[in-house]
Amino acid sequence: MHIRFAKLADSPAILDIYAPFVQNTAITFEYIVPPLSEFTERIQHIQQQFPFLVAEEDRQIRGYAYASRHRDRIAYQWSVETSVYIHPDGHRRGIARQLYNTLFDVLRRQGYFNAYAGITIPNQPSEIFHKAMGFELIGVYPNVGYKLGEWRNVAWYQLPLQEHQSGPSKPMSIIHLAL
Repeated sequence: MHIRFAKLADSPAILDIYAPFVQNTAITFEYIVPPLSEFTERIQHIQQQFPFLVAEEDRQIRGYAYASRHRDRIAYQWSVETSVYIHPDGHRRGIARQLYNTLFDVLRRQGYFNAYAGITIPNQPSEIFHKAMGFELIGVYPNVGYKLGEWRNVAWYQLPLQEHQSGPSKPMSIIHLAL
């Protein structure tokens, strides 16, 4: 398994992993699979500041993880939201763990302090995984989204990435780092 930064040419394979989550689950609150061009633009936008990683095995993308802005206000700039998606053939093989460990290492080097993950519940596998990665449940937004004929709750988890300090420097752009 090789973890690397995503390339725009990976967009079709990444979208192939994501699409079934949109179509068949409430894990993501999107209703319609985005067109490839829009999805590629999303990856490109994220990569202007944050890591977007893929797990590659035998030239196949088996999963991906990325960080994005947690909120827009400037005081939130040291916090990120994280996501990880794994191809069904890659479950229970440690791929998500490898992706997240690499993602968190890059985020620390960039100067981020907090990682948050929103999990539509119930989703026991994701909840167990995030807790195993060190995330702690900090709250639940009840009935925050409506998908597949039901109101859905989202549990929010937090992972401190490093010890908090006074006067932190602005996080570095991802373009200054290598894996």
